[in-house]
Amino acid sequence: MSATSTGDDLRAAALAVAPALLAVDPKALGGVLLKGPAGPVRDRFIATLTAALPAGSPVLPVPCHVGPGRLIGEIDTTATLAAGRLIHDPGLFVRAGRGLLVLRSAERLEPSAAALVALALDEPGEGFGIVACDESLADEDGPARCLAERLALHLDLTGLDESAIPATEPEVVAAARDRLARVTVADAAVVRLAAAASALGVRSDRALLHCVRAARILAALARRMTVSDADAETAAILVLAPRATRLPQAAADPAEAEDPPPPPPESEADNPSDPPPGDPAVAEDRVLDATVAALPPDLLAALSAGKPPARGRSPAGRSRDTGAASARGRQIGTRAGDPRRGRLDLLASVRSAVPWQRLRGAPPSGARLSLRPADLRLKRLKNRKGATTIFCVDASGSTALERLAEAKGAVEQILADCYVRRDEVALVAFRGQEATLIVPPTRSLQRARACLQALPGGGGTPLAEGIAAACRLGVDTARRGRTPTLVLITDGRPNIGFGGIAGRDRAAEDATTAAREVAAHHLRALVIDSSARPEPRARALADTMGALYLALPHADSASLHRAVQAGSAALAAGVKP
Repeated sequence: MSATSTGDDLRAAALAVAPALLAVDPKALGGVLLKGPAGPVRDRFIATLTAALPAGSPVLPVPCHVGPGRLIGEIDTTATLAAGRLIHDPGLFVRAGRGLLVLRSAERLEPSAAALVALALDEPGEGFGIVACDESLADEDGPARCLAERLALHLDLTGLDESAIPATEPEVVAAARDRLARVTVADAAVVRLAAAASALGVRSDRALLHCVRAARILAALARRMTVSDADAETAAILVLAPRATRLPQAAADPAEAEDPPPPPPESEADNPSDPPPGDPAVAEDRVLDATVAALPPDLLAALSAGKPPARGRSPAGRSRDTGAASARGRQIGTRAGDPRRGRLDLLASVRSAVPWQRLRGAPPSGARLSLRPADLRLKRLKNRKGATTIFCVDASGSTALERLAEAKGAVEQILADCYVRRDEVALVAFRGQEATLIVPPTRSLQRARACLQALPGGGGTPLAEGIAAACRLGVDTARRGRTPTLVLITDGRPNIGFGGIAGRDRAAEDATTAAREVAAHHLRALVIDSSARPEPRARALADTMGALYLALPHADSASLHRAVQAGSAALAAGVKP
């Protein structure tokens, strides 16, 4: 069996047991983070998990725009007005009991709400678990880090079908729940899990604690009273593998691991220096090897390239458009204010007035409520900071026609992706002695596609003019409140400098000067080397620009498209060149 198929089998086996694992003790594990779009697979997982919970356990949906009051409790305005006395809603945390809260679009949960959920998960004693649904795209922020860290299981459902999640047996889960308190874990097993976490770069003590708890639950499900090596391996696959930030030194080259070393001579078979079968070092290696084998392919590729993945957004340092004058966007809260200077939140205004009714006395004739200007609340809105992808295409004669055709095809596919996400695209082409803005920032796919098809090739390579034009456009885009990303497609061999002055040395100096401007403005940038062989000058240009460099010899439009997607996602995640 190949290493790939073995890894797939390990991941499939771990995923199959995940609903039962979480159903035994949701509070102990915190919950699960489900990565992937809404669909039948995610619904199947939640339904399977729900069926394995104790009868009557609440499973409550939580919208992404939930406010603190809905979570921790607040005055029930409707019931209060109907009853004529204060009625308090205990909040979702109390209503959930020992069941589950299902966070839809958890990546859009406000930091304040995510912090409250994290605080509730840290409370000792009995409580609820969380199912956080992460629907973010590759280049978008995931759920808040404080929330994701407290969820033991991180599962990627992308590309799976419903058969990957078999039904659970509630009787087995109930028996494991009763047996769990008596299951023990040896110190040696904890040491093995800690060693695996250290080798994979998992620095969170909470992750190790979750891993030990998961191993105990797995033993209880298997009717064992002591955690076995198999339990430790499965727990590491579920808890540690998705959190890996590096590859262990022992797993440097998977290709070499496929060919096992020849067996030792018979004279050495009984060498007393060989470790015995029950040696802790052997078991430790087995846990680590199983975890590495089960790493998802995309995560394995990122770690092999030395690029640890993003671990979710942090509330600190995020740019937000939440000004009081903002009239568009998603509501993230309320504030006191004048309705003439914002959008009135009627329900919040009524809620703020209810506690004062007895002190204010009887309301005006025919009114049920005494409402004063101090009670008025305005909506606080958050605008999504849209993205603008600026393509800077080398259309000079130094770029072979077939490479230019591949670049056009890739740009068209990227344009389609941007159109689906309602982002803007722009196109700057440079050839001859100047750079031209072919497509200003737009959402029109048809307009951009028509300009691409008509893009000519040939002439000199005024690389400096192209970079400078893209930089100016990027700065203007940032001033409009959008996030620009420059994608430069070139072979890195200019021969025309600023002002149309010919000469390779002068052109290279001017291109370096323009690249420094991009770095000075801290613009996200991606340099795609379109030459048949990697060009050192293109790499040097990317380094000066502070950009990610991708060399794509013999690439077609599809692979070029995938490379830009991966590079853009890495830039959004904060990966340094």
